[in-house]
Amino acid sequence: MKCPFCGHQDTQVKDSRPSDDGSAIRRRRSCPACNGRFTTFERVQLRELVILKRNGRRTPFERDKLERSLGVALRKRPVQPDQVEQLVNRIVRQLESLGETEIPSSTVGDFIMKALKGVDEVAYVRYASVYKDFRHTGDFAKFLGDEGFDEPTGKA
Repeated sequence: MKCPFCGHQDTQVKDSRPSDDGSAIRRRRSCPACNGRFTTFERVQLRELVILKRNGRRTPFERDKLERSLGVALRKRPVQPDQVEQLVNRIVRQLESLGETEIPSSTVGDFIMKALKGVDEVAYVRYASVYKDFRHTGDFAKFLGDEGFDEPTGKA
């Protein structure tokens, strides 16, 4: 593994252990050239996934992009980082278990929507507003009505 600090090609593994949910191996590494220390994660990848965009373009699936999307929707919400990691792992496993290497972006969006709805309704609506391309406040009202959300009580 290449050192992220000095670029030295031969770093040493000092410690390995499973991640909290057991879906990855966490490795503490050090560089003999600059004495820098860093952590890497090793995950099982069942297949290379390609995302089919609405415009017909194909792009490689990026786990980091999924994490960022969830992070934006869940910003300042009472959801712990380990819950976000579990959501990401669950969505990735769902995508891999489809048995397809090319997955429409709409499928990814639907999996994210379903996962967020079960964790935090505000994050779910935030994500939906971008995913469904809301343009007006009426779009929110219609979406919330279609989803069967209760009317707000006005209580804080």
